[in-house]
Amino acid sequence: MKFWLTLFLSIICASAFSQQKEVTGIVFDKDTKARVAKVNVLNVTSGKSVYNTFQGEFNIAAQPGDVLVFSKTDHYSDTIKVKNYVALAVYMRPKAIPLQEVTIRDSFLNPQRRLANTQKEYSKIYGSLNNSNLLSAGPSGVGFSIDALYNAFSKSGRNAEKLRGIIDAEYRQNIIDYRFNKAFVQGITHLEEPKLTDFMQKYRPGYYLVTTAGDYEFINYIRNNLKRYLRHPRAYELAPLPQVKWDTDTK
Repeated sequence: MKFWLTLFLSIICASAFSQQKEVTGIVFDKDTKARVAKVNVLNVTSGKSVYNTFQGEFNIAAQPGDVLVFSKTDHYSDTIKVKNYVALAVYMRPKAIPLQEVTIRDSFLNPQRRLANTQKEYSKIYGSLNNSNLLSAGPSGVGFSIDALYNAFSKSGRNAEKLRGIIDAEYRQNIIDYRFNKAFVQGITHLEEPKLTDFMQKYRPGYYLVTTAGDYEFINYIRNNLKRYLRHPRAYELAPLPQVKWDTDTK
């Protein structure tokens, strides 16, 4: 009788021990590899569910063979079958990249419009003086273009060409500022001032990248440079100016 009672109690204790054992792990973002918080972890087998911590860590009662479902609003759900009690690393794929709401003013909205207004104000350098073709065709045949010769050899023509270069360079910088703006970059990097300005100055993209890269490629450019910036925040800094001591003594 004692033998069967002992065996019965052992079975109950073993069953209770197995039910109390927990599976632990951490949830990561599949793209950024950052920890993801507020993830619901559901044990489909037992029906129990928990939320992970702000550090992305979770623990839930489960045993080998149980099925766990990880779900979050802005990520695709993931399902894992428990094999053992080794800590799990769960990678959830984001549905979209959340961006902060941006208010755009008209003066900043369209660099093309600003260029058009500038060209209108300086219509002379974008008019006849902008004709760079030395040869021109007319009713009497092919000859030299007077406007092109004037633009090439006169002092005012050369000055107009320089001014056009300055205006065009400013336009390219406006295009970069339009896409690589603080609200957009902060929504991706979550940097605060003064680090945000420091990062944008050190990793400012070129005109070609801004005008040719798609949204996904451009965001990856910012994220990859953010990793470099966080690893070496003092990279690309200018060397401090040498201190010059003035001798105030006069003889």
